Amino acid sequence: MATVITPAMRPYQPFGAAKALFYCRDEEVVLSGPAGTGKSIGCLTKLYACAEQWPGMRALIVRKTRESLTESALVTFEGKVVPEGHPILRGPQRRMRQAYHFPNGSEIVVGGIDKPQKIMSTDYDLIYVMEAIELVENDWESLTTRLRHGVMPFQQIIADTNPDRDQHWLNQRHHKGLTTFLESRHQDNPMLWDSARGDWTAKGRAYIGKLDRLTGVRRARLRDGIWAAAEGLVYDDFDPAIHVIPAVPIPPTWPRYWVIDFGYTNPFVWQAWAVDPDGRAYLYREIYQTQRLVRDHAARIRELTQGEPWPAAIICDHDAEDRATLAAAGMRNQPAMKAVSVGIQAVQQRLRLAGDGKPRLFILAGALVEADGSLQEAALPFSTEQEFGSYAWAKAADGKPNKEEPTKAYDHGMDAARYFVMHLDGKPRVSVQGAVGGQRTTIKPPPYAQAQPAIRPARSY
Repeated sequence: MATVITPAMRPYQPFGAAKALFYCRDEEVVLSGPAGTGKSIGCLTKLYACAEQWPGMRALIVRKTRESLTESALVTFEGKVVPEGHPILRGPQRRMRQAYHFPNGSEIVVGGIDKPQKIMSTDYDLIYVMEAIELVENDWESLTTRLRHGVMPFQQIIADTNPDRDQHWLNQRHHKGLTTFLESRHQDNPMLWDSARGDWTAKGRAYIGKLDRLTGVRRARLRDGIWAAAEGLVYDDFDPAIHVIPAVPIPPTWPRYWVIDFGYTNPFVWQAWAVDPDGRAYLYREIYQTQRLVRDHAARIRELTQGEPWPAAIICDHDAEDRATLAAAGMRNQPAMKAVSVGIQAVQQRLRLAGDGKPRLFILAGALVEADGSLQEAALPFSTEQEFGSYAWAKAADGKPNKEEPTKAYDHGMDAARYFVMHLDGKPRVSVQGAVGGQRTTIKPPPYAQAQPAIRPARSY
């Protein structure tokens, strides 16, 4: 396909990998590269150009969850790709929109993998997957089966992604020759790089400065664009293909727990957990936000949980003022057990597969209530799920991981998850009021902890 910029489009000139995408007709194509290289706008512009050029074509914009798609790809599509006043912008607002309908009969459907019935019942000419590393390979392959509409002269799935671990299924698919990778770099983004002067723009210099302050594997992936495993991950048993599952209804009989790690400049994290009769815990809703007051979070939590059973416990970080603010909002709470080493071991125990072949800790897809735009722009984690892939042990003097002390980075959701698991499985602290006759009480390990399989099944990526 030649580069097509029609009169009905906003002015846009692709560079580097984004330009190569316009010419590429390979069946599976991924723009892979660090954060902020213009991957998404390149993919979305190709989608729009194809819809204008081939009347009656059908395309799909998809991400792991519909909620995350609404606040990311659709904002870019409507604000930077589609011209103001274009007929496809009429109708429902982004949050409620199911498709964009073009005057020439073309259609661009929008949806999330978390609601497959809305996107997998029809055929497409072109599919765009945002942040493809969020999918499992089965999601990807299922999408490719829908490329059979036949209006365009080629059928194609395109995607953008930041790099992940080198053994991720998407990177392995590339190495097997199944998926074409186009390497995107910061110099491809004219907002960051002035190609005429051969230098960063003011915005580019500021943005690269943010990325330069990243540490560990996040710097390698999001600054340098390298597919790399995190050295010394604390929770190396965490596997999104196993621990992140589609949303399921939470019965009112399951006990619920709210856990809070306070923050303002750093993220405030609220996690809502439920525990099934077999002891499996599910993170089913989450706030992960900066720059908001505790009282505002409290109001939002009450709004989100209206009509739901009240939690069996509200477990909090130890900040007395913030705990008092919650209590004043009707949320009586208790301080968390904060023993780091014991808590990490307890979380690790739940991540491992039990005798029934399942772990005892899950995250439901779509648990995040809304994405924090400032964290996204700074290429920092904006959910507990994302922290699992970056939370690492500090390095000892010899440069090797010191498996006694995790780094104090990317740990806000990790702390909250640890508080929750310690509440369920850990040893209680002894307080003046809680000690009886100077004797300590202990909790036996949960039954599943003694039912580990002799051989763990191999991971699938």
